[in-house]
Amino acid sequence: MTDRPMDHGVPSAPGGLEPVVARKTWRSLEPVHGMIYFAPEGAERYAAAGLQGRRMGYFASRVAAMGPVPAEVVIATFFNFNPALVRRSIPAAWDLAPPARVLDARLEASDLALRRAFGDTVDSPELVEAAGLARRAAEAACERPEGRALFAAHAALPWPGEPHLVLWHAQTLLREFRGDAHVGTLMLEGLSGIDSLVSHAASGDVPAEVLRVSRAWSEDEWSSAVDDLRSRGLVAAEGELAFTDEGRAQRRRIEDRTDALSVHAYEPLGEDGCTRLRALGRTFSKAVMAAGLLAVDPDTWSDE
Repeated sequence: MTDRPMDHGVPSAPGGLEPVVARKTWRSLEPVHGMIYFAPEGAERYAAAGLQGRRMGYFASRVAAMGPVPAEVVIATFFNFNPALVRRSIPAAWDLAPPARVLDARLEASDLALRRAFGDTVDSPELVEAAGLARRAAEAACERPEGRALFAAHAALPWPGEPHLVLWHAQTLLREFRGDAHVGTLMLEGLSGIDSLVSHAASGDVPAEVLRVSRAWSEDEWSSAVDDLRSRGLVAAEGELAFTDEGRAQRRRIEDRTDALSVHAYEPLGEDGCTRLRALGRTFSKAVMAAGLLAVDPDTWSDE
């Protein structure tokens, strides 16, 4: 079958589901996964496992599925963090806690945090349904691990048994499936890790200073990256950080290509299944937010 073209020269997937459905469905459930990076239960369990500090807990817990890898693997797969920041935590983390212990701590933290957020709905029929739909999508994603190293490592982990953890693990897989695709599209557009952050800031979704500080880039490094994108005609030559028309078109291409590379996971659900998963997902994501498990609003959650 020949791919039918989308706007901006980006091909759609041949399965019939509009690629943008992948983005909408992923976003509706992202807080259920993303909370593990902010919930106090995470920091507590990682400390109990022997890790030192929130940054080490973040890097080690997210990459532990790949084994005791060197810092270079984290730099490559996480993409936009200052390499010096990564090297302060990896590989030192593995001398304090082996990956298997870190993975156990991550699952324990997810269990505790989601039980707190979901309360009496933790074993409700709606949660069981959402978990089943999300797992079906995640298992479809597992059919296409090629070129998605971080996703593939998490896909090799065993499925948990309880519905709230099935939902969390499924969304983790879907997030990394999309994230690996996103990194590929950024590279195709000639953007480095810090370039991608500047581009994200220019979109207006997240303040530039939040992106710069959270990824530990210096002001000079950030200014240099801004100047580089200005020289390429992607952001305005003066004034507030903002896209030019060319930069805005590039951003659309990146998002559209990421959608096209992610939609395969959701095709088994069809339009109706995705609509249902989004409706259920919004309920559980709101519960995560109401419990204070996320430090940011889900509408500004970055997958870069």
